[in-house]
Amino acid sequence: MPLRDEITAFLTEMAASGAKPIEHSTPEEVRELTAGLKDLYGVGPDMARVEEHTVDGVDGGSFPVRVFVPEGTPRAVLIYYHGGGWVIGAIDEFDTLARKLAARTGCAVVLPDYRLAPEYRYPTAVDDAYATLEWVAEHVGEIAGSDVPIVVAGDSAGGNLSAVTAQRARDRGGPPIAFQGLVYPVTDADVDNASYRRDENQLMLTRDGMIWFWNHYAPDEVQRKECDACPLQAEDLSGLPPALVILAEYDVLRDEGQAYADRLREAGVPVDVHIHPGQMHGFFTLLMLPGHDEAIGQLTAALDSHL
Repeated sequence: MPLRDEITAFLTEMAASGAKPIEHSTPEEVRELTAGLKDLYGVGPDMARVEEHTVDGVDGGSFPVRVFVPEGTPRAVLIYYHGGGWVIGAIDEFDTLARKLAARTGCAVVLPDYRLAPEYRYPTAVDDAYATLEWVAEHVGEIAGSDVPIVVAGDSAGGNLSAVTAQRARDRGGPPIAFQGLVYPVTDADVDNASYRRDENQLMLTRDGMIWFWNHYAPDEVQRKECDACPLQAEDLSGLPPALVILAEYDVLRDEGQAYADRLREAGVPVDVHIHPGQMHGFFTLLMLPGHDEAIGQLTAALDSHL
């Protein structure tokens, strides 16, 4: 179907603002732009409590995490890795989304502020993502009140970190992950596949923009062949937790997200795939636009089935 009218209007407004394309910007300029969008998202639901913590990284550094605990008894702890090409994004920009996720799914949500490139290049974000999983496993009882399952989820680069963390947890013997929610995830570094080349997909995220993100995150192209960078490169996807893969019709990442879902299914992993017609990359986190509520509902239903 055609791109939704609300998205076309939003893109027109963005173009009129004079904002430069990502690939012609500095990381600082893009961070300033996306930080300004959070005022459009509104205030999320009230929580029973919100906590700030610090997690130690494997390199001696550290990073903050924010914990959102909804009213009632959480049925799981959901670690949400935010998107932003491993270069942009911060806790405050995803606060409203995390609150919505907690209220809708009935899970406590942990939002890590993993360290960003180019200040911290690959594999720092991956290491921080896995360190968050280990921290949650150590504190799950304090967060949720009992030993509940752990779920990983994320959008775009955060979907990449979710998939990689699930692979690491399998290969390292834990901590166990009950489910993975992958929202238009980055799973490969092939910028010449069909969805990357389609003109109609060059919207909020373009092929050139994705090249810009990769060059900041993992400038050594040899590293992009590692499964910690590109989970589609893993030889074996068996034994991974059940997955929900949410994709947008107009997205340069659509084909690699579908390819990862296909390979999970071929490996015997239960997978549900939802392609959202008329939507572009970013619809899940652009909370002032329609579409994210339906996707959150799909994640909630998937958790109902698998937890």
